[in-house]
Amino acid sequence: MLERWAVVAPQQGAALLLAKAADEAQRAAIGNQSGGRVSFFLHTDDFADTHARFTAAGVTFLESPRTEPYGTVAVFSDPFGNRWDLIEPKALA
Repeated sequence: MLERWAVVAPQQGAALLLAKAADEAQRAAIGNQSGGRVSFFLHTDDFADTHARFTAAGVTFLESPRTEPYGTVAVFSDPFGNRWDLIEPKALA
């Protein structure tokens, strides 16, 4: 069996391994690795602009933007059903 993967990482810090499903059990888990919870977080410095660009590009938001004590956030799903938080964190005082 041929395995395929890619590692995505910033210049320093953590890395994310993206791997192609190798069998039916792995294919069945695509989009449900976290049991339907948000498992990925995308930070932005301009929530309104990023949200508008994502919406225009056809990204599916599962809720309207909301303000939380930690910042502005909205949950969206990627093409595989994984849930993400788009977040503009509040500035630290």
